[in-house]
Amino acid sequence: MPWRPRPSDRFYRFIVRTGLALRWLFRIRVIVTGQEHLPPPEPRSDPNSNTPHGPSRRVVPGRGAVVAITHFGYLDFAFAELLLWRHTRAQLRFLVTQGAADHWFAGPAISAAGHVVVGYESGTHAYDAAVARLRAGEYIAILPEAGVSRSFRVRECKTGAVRMAAEAGVPVIPVSVWGAHRLMTRRHGFSPARAWRAPVRIHVGEPVTLEPVIMAPSRDAVAATEALRATLQAGIDACIADFPLKPAPGAWWMPAELGGGAPSDEERQRLDQAEGPRRAGGRRR
Repeated sequence: MPWRPRPSDRFYRFIVRTGLALRWLFRIRVIVTGQEHLPPPEPRSDPNSNTPHGPSRRVVPGRGAVVAITHFGYLDFAFAELLLWRHTRAQLRFLVTQGAADHWFAGPAISAAGHVVVGYESGTHAYDAAVARLRAGEYIAILPEAGVSRSFRVRECKTGAVRMAAEAGVPVIPVSVWGAHRLMTRRHGFSPARAWRAPVRIHVGEPVTLEPVIMAPSRDAVAATEALRATLQAGIDACIADFPLKPAPGAWWMPAELGGGAPSDEERQRLDQAEGPRRAGGRRR
């Protein structure tokens, strides 16, 4: 079995500080609205204690939350994490795939950061582990679209985020990130020129409180998930409305409905469906 270290506050803080250093290096400007919807800052853990959180946010039972993040690029999650870190020194625990956890380099980092791994065959164990952590007071971060939306509009979301929150009795905090996809996304690798002084816009929506009955993929869960999708899209619309960078006509990073060069929602659905069988065929069992 490959080596997997225990969760480490020191390692998590190293990763966060690396992200902050890169943001400073490229002079990336992060503009946030809706910060009043974030949970109030919690007390810090005793830095001399043996808890895995060290001097980060103290985990208090009953004060967990699901942080639902839009997924247009490969760095959206990082900007959401930096937002929560600067607000309350929170360590977000992400749901990550087994494929990523099995990677020789990423696997130990995922383990040291304390993330939750979703297995190949079933996500039941990961779901139960996430609910337990939410009840314990952790913040669990989920990308409910379950894949990058190449149309740069919020695509259909999975019900897991609302079901976890309902079962654990915690709110869902919608976080919409716009502009990070310009730095790195599908078919567009990282470019230092694009990253230099790049703006990134974040909007935090009002927390969503769910009834405990929404625990199965029922009509209630589907309706609550669609409401979450609409809230995330409204946050994206707000970010686009005052985004400081004005796109050229046909810019690849803008949605088709706004004159951009991204695929339309209909084309995105067709491309996703065509890609589905190839992904399934290549997935390890």
